[in-house]
Order: sequence, then structure tokens, then C-alpha cells
Amino acid sequence: MNSEQQLIVLLVHVAVAASVASVLSRLGPFMRMLLREQRTTVERTQMALFYGAVFGAGVMLRVVSPAYQAADIALAGALMAGLTAGYWTGLLSGVLMSIPAMFHGEWMSMPMLAGFGLLGGLLRDVAPDPEEIWRFSPFFDLLAGYRVFRKGADLKRSAFQLLFVVSIVFAAFIYEAVSQIFGRRVLQALAPGDGLELLAAYLTVLACVAVPLKIWQSARTERMLEAQNRLLVEARLAALTNQINPHFLFNTLNSIASLVRVNPEQARGVIYNLSSILRRLLRKVEPMAVLREELAFIDDYLAIELVRFGAKLRFVKDIDPAVLDHPVPSMLLQPIVENSIKHGIANQLEGGRIVIRARVVEGLLRVVVEDDGAGMTDERLAQLLGSGVGVSNVNERLRVIYGDAYRLSVESQPGQGTRTEIDLPLFSPTTPRADRDRELATLAARPKAR
Repeated sequence: MNSEQQLIVLLVHVAVAASVASVLSRLGPFMRMLLREQRTTVERTQMALFYGAVFGAGVMLRVVSPAYQAADIALAGALMAGLTAGYWTGLLSGVLMSIPAMFHGEWMSMPMLAGFGLLGGLLRDVAPDPEEIWRFSPFFDLLAGYRVFRKGADLKRSAFQLLFVVSIVFAAFIYEAVSQIFGRRVLQALAPGDGLELLAAYLTVLACVAVPLKIWQSARTERMLEAQNRLLVEARLAALTNQINPHFLFNTLNSIASLVRVNPEQARGVIYNLSSILRRLLRKVEPMAVLREELAFIDDYLAIELVRFGAKLRFVKDIDPAVLDHPVPSMLLQPIVENSIKHGIANQLEGGRIVIRARVVEGLLRVVVEDDGAGMTDERLAQLLGSGVGVSNVNERLRVIYGDAYRLSVESQPGQGTRTEIDLPLFSPTTPRADRDRELATLAARPKAR
């Protein structure tokens, strides 16, 4: 093999390393284990099986046909296994990768690859920070020796990066030395020649370790950001829900307190209704519920309010049966109905009526809550939407869940009542994720509601 052919083989080594890393980064089970710093023995063994199968396949291709010599990057693979998952994974991976070569008579391949897997685990243990493994970049850290003595540098990190480079080059040197001593028949050499060819082979091993680590680091960072964003959304949603629930409980307990003296039997009935509501709240921890459950919740809530207002409060439901099983955010309707009572009907001697409508309109689930109560001025309405506990929190929760793909509007006229209208995407529990994303993108392009 001439120098040009050898250079092509070395370049293909790097391409194979990048391809293998890309394939593994798309395997969910592998990436889930790679994201963890603490793994069980079973998980470390499973990672070793991944590494052994993928890099061992490259060894087998090289053994079967010399034309596929570039597919064998087992030396870098064993180091990566130890670096990313520790001693046991590195050792077992090296053993598994070497099996095709052992059958080919290369009996030194198993102890060498197993030893390099242990070396990767040792480097992982001496790292000042587990994340330091993922910061490795040989092309930058060839100057790490200068950074060790640079004023203000992090000496531990710089020294480790220098050790990282030296260890990989030393491993490649030992591998090549053993091949020269015992012969290529018992251990495949890194390069057919000496001098510049051998130096290029050492640099290739460095690149074959660094490139997969960078690819996996990019995938890890992306998944960690997604997880953090999801946790942030869940935390915000939980905080908003918890803010709504005490508001509801405060008003309900006031109603009970007003009944205890005048009608203990009715107070006991209200307490029973409240206990039903609390059991449902404690049992239903998901952020979403079907519309049928939300309406049942409103029935329980209004059963309490009807005791308080009597004939002054009238309630009408106009619901299309086809939308009863569509998911909506939990506690969507109760704050709106509560505002209708508090700001509309409670202020009128003759009371009033609350109407809830739900049906599909223009491809959206439209939910309307309207009353014929006292209504609100524009200033009071702006205050309600901007800083009120009920409707403003509902709006914020909708924004957290749907982004821009929803509409909420509140219209009110003094003396005529208030109308709250919400348009939501028509998702069912079995809607595929791709269809949801497509519908959300379409809805987000529509004009925003006020």
C-alpha cells in the first residue's frame, strides 16, 4: 500500500468513526444511557454490547476482506467505551470487539483492546469533572501544554486535557510497538510504514476518539436542553395550577362558613361536594383532562355555588357530544365560571345565568363561557386579564401548553354581561405527534386573539 492509499484509509477511518457515532446517537436506548453519569451494572453491560457489536462489525469486515481495512477502528472504539462508561464497559467492549480478530489468529488483539478499554476508564476516573470528557478536542488541546502555564488558566482542566492527548497517543504507540514486536499476524498494525505515515496514524486515532465525542456531546446537549425546557414548562404549569386551586378553595370555604350557622345540614352537603372535588384534584395530577371531566368538575363546583345563590344562579350547558372526549387543560373552566359569578352575577340582586357552550368551529374546539351579569368596564377587564388570578392564569397556562396555537378573548359590557371565548387545537389522545406539530404550526400562523 503506497502513501496515498494509506492516507485515504486514514481519512476513511475518521469518516467511519463519525458515521458510527451518528448511528449510535439515533439509538434511543444508547443515548438514554449515555446521558446518565450513574449507571447500573446492567446498563454498563448493555453499553458494552452496543460498542462491541458496532466496532466489532468493523473488525469483522477487515478480517473478511482486506479491502475493508478502513472499517476497523476498534482501538478508538475501546478507548471511547471506557471514556464514556467506565472500566467495566471498556473492558467488556474491548473483549467483544476483538473476537473476530481472535478467530483470525490475531491473539494479541484481545488483551490490547481490553487494556485500552481499561485505560479509557482510568482517564474517566481522573477527570476533574465528568463533563471534561466531552470537552476533549485534540486539535485545540495540542497547545494544552502552553495553557498549563498561562496565567489564570484552570490548571486541573488544562493538565487533564494534555494527559488525555498524551494517553491516546501513548496507547497508539504501544499498539504499534506490540504489532512490530510480535508481528502483524498476531496484531494488525496501525500503519504499514514509519515516519510521517505512523504520525498520521496517531493523529487519526486522536481524531477517531474526538469526533464521536463531539457528535455525542452535541446530541447530549440537545437532549438535555429539551429535558430542561420540558421540566421548566411542567414546573411553570404546576405553579400556575397550584395558584388557581387555593383561590378556588378560599372562596368555597367562605361559602361553607356562611352556611354553618344558618343551615348545618346544607353545610354538610357542601362539605361532601367539596370532598368530591378535592378527591378529584388529588387523583388527577396530569395537566390535561378530557372536556367531559372538566364539565363534571364544574357541576360539582356549581352545586356548592347554587347553595349560596339559590334561584339567583341559573346554569345552562350547550355541549356538542362529539367534543366531550377531547383533551383540554385541567382546571380550564372553573376560574372562568368563578369570575362570572364573582364579577357578574354576585353583584346583581336578581342574579343571572351562566351558559357554557362547546363545539367544533373552523377546525378548532371552541369553548364559550358567558353570563348576563353586571359586566365590566374596559379598565376592570384590562386588570382582570393582566393581573387577575383566574383568567390571567388560564391564559398563561394555555400559552405554556399550546404556544401561539390558541386564542382566548374576553368581551364585556357594563350591564350586559361577559363572554369568554377559547379556541383550542383539536387533539385527541391518539393523535400522532407529527400531526400535532403540523396543526400547531398552522394555528400559530393565524392572527392572535385578544
